[in-house]
Amino acid sequence: MLNPAQIHANAIVIDGHADTPQRFVDEGWNFTDPLGQGMLNLETARAGNLAAEFFAIWVDPQQWKGQMAHRTLQLIDGVYEQLRKHPSTMCLGCTPEDIRRAHRERKFCVLLGIEGGHSIEADLGLLRIYHRLGVRYMTLTWSNTNQWADSSGDLNDPTVEHHGGLTAFGREVVREMNRLGMIVDVSHVADSTFWAVMETSQRPVIASHSSARALTDAPRNLSDDQLKAIADSRGVVMVNFYPSFIDARWRAGWAATQPQREALYHAAAQPYQERGQPLPYHVLLSIDRAFYTEHLQHQLPLAPLSALVDHIDHVATVAGIDHVGLGSDFDGFAIAPQGLGSAAGLPSITAALAERGYDSSQLTRLLGANLLRVLEEVQNGTS
Repeated sequence: MLNPAQIHANAIVIDGHADTPQRFVDEGWNFTDPLGQGMLNLETARAGNLAAEFFAIWVDPQQWKGQMAHRTLQLIDGVYEQLRKHPSTMCLGCTPEDIRRAHRERKFCVLLGIEGGHSIEADLGLLRIYHRLGVRYMTLTWSNTNQWADSSGDLNDPTVEHHGGLTAFGREVVREMNRLGMIVDVSHVADSTFWAVMETSQRPVIASHSSARALTDAPRNLSDDQLKAIADSRGVVMVNFYPSFIDARWRAGWAATQPQREALYHAAAQPYQERGQPLPYHVLLSIDRAFYTEHLQHQLPLAPLSALVDHIDHVATVAGIDHVGLGSDFDGFAIAPQGLGSAAGLPSITAALAERGYDSSQLTRLLGANLLRVLEEVQNGTS
């Protein structure tokens, strides 16, 4: 008889994306500390049998304008400081074997992914330096179009200069990532950029934290044609847990409050602006949590776990079971789906998928084996 708890406990569970490094640098918080207002720490990772996590190195392009590389290195250093402080419980992973070894040694494996190509400041030298520091994927854009790639986040902004996808330099970035063995990540990119990537990359491509557009019509989600294209590249789509990407009802209710929340963000930012300091991301998350608790929790219930499972199921059906994974986006948003307020809730996903008929082999693949395969193929230059 299928035992989902045992399957989950035996799997090498890998999550494709978490914004936890902001906490290390901006809050002086340690990964071994109590969870506090976050979603991921060592205790919840162990409770959820999370073996490895891609920590997102994300630089806010407005708050750190002119200091992109500086902030990128600051965040990478913040992760390295955690590794230095906790050598018996954490280690850096750069290869599939590093991940497997950490799992055998019962250490939490830290992987590095840059979120937003603006971090390389249009300089392939910086891309190579980040790779030497252990970065193993780069999301080509964040919500902002950069000098060489269009984002899905600002296509309707007439003040932004767009490129029709990738520039010639953008294609060079993709080719250099292929050469280095760094995974190309298409979460956040515009559709035009996506298809330019698929024309250019000779290695498997991932979406580190994107859901299905057929179920929730968000520009950040992927169409069925895009899901199939990633599968054709032998890549993986790692499904995002953010309620606005998996639940249309929640998306509409949350979006309706955007003007009220923007006013609160502006007020919170003023003291930082007066001091000439960037606004820490955790301030915005705190505002969102408080706003939801005070104004919305009764009229906008948490997104159900079933909504997330629907997206995982859809990607598995359209792209194939070898091309789906988990990309939580933990610590990147304030209000989680029901039962997934922290990494400790991950086994509930496995249980829900088992109820829908997924067997042991299928669950093991989507929980982490698929991403391990992609990392191996990209690093070995095979596809």
